[in-house]
Amino acid sequence: MILEAKNLSKSFKNGEKTLSVFSDISLSIAAGDLITIMGPSGAGKSTLLNILGTLDAPDSGTVIINGQDTQKLSQSEIANIRNRDLGFVFQFHHLLPEFTALENVLIPNQISGNSGNTSKGKELLDYIGLADRMDHFPSQLSGGERLRVAVVRALMNEPKLVLADEPTGNLDLGNANRLVDLFKQINTDFDQAFVFTTHNPEVASIGNIQCYLENGSLSFSDSV
Repeated sequence: MILEAKNLSKSFKNGEKTLSVFSDISLSIAAGDLITIMGPSGAGKSTLLNILGTLDAPDSGTVIINGQDTQKLSQSEIANIRNRDLGFVFQFHHLLPEFTALENVLIPNQISGNSGNTSKGKELLDYIGLADRMDHFPSQLSGGERLRVAVVRALMNEPKLVLADEPTGNLDLGNANRLVDLFKQINTDFDQAFVFTTHNPEVASIGNIQCYLENGSLSFSDSV
């Protein structure tokens, strides 16, 4: 098991009031899982994803990554796990504008203390069909191309799990379909585990485990 979330609860303070986002949520993620999380706006999908990715902490409950209870680790230890075992793809690609596509892809490798595995970065860009665009800056790429670069950046350190927050949200239908196809291909080719949130039922339908977050609860349905 890559990640186990047990009995997660989260709320936010709004003046004197406390807003409960969700409570008692549990989720297990194994290698090769393709998990989609749907739900209405404001249901807490991004908050849940941030907690799974150790970018936020729950009010109660535990997140166990590769057998390690993250609540018992220091911030530096959590940061190491995040960089080594997790990859992130956000709705807004967050590519650095002054870096080329290849340089952006190499960033996770460099953060982990390496000089950057250039040959691997080139292989990944070739894998997604952007070998001829690796020296282009983000401003020279289409929206769909920028998201594809962000996806392979998330794969650079060979994480066990990639978390993606509404990755198709800002794409037109054609680019959204291409990105979904890329997720499926990576999942098949590398046995890569994915968890991603979406508002789109068609996108959600690709998950072998499909979840729905609403009214503070997470329900599950296995795809057929």
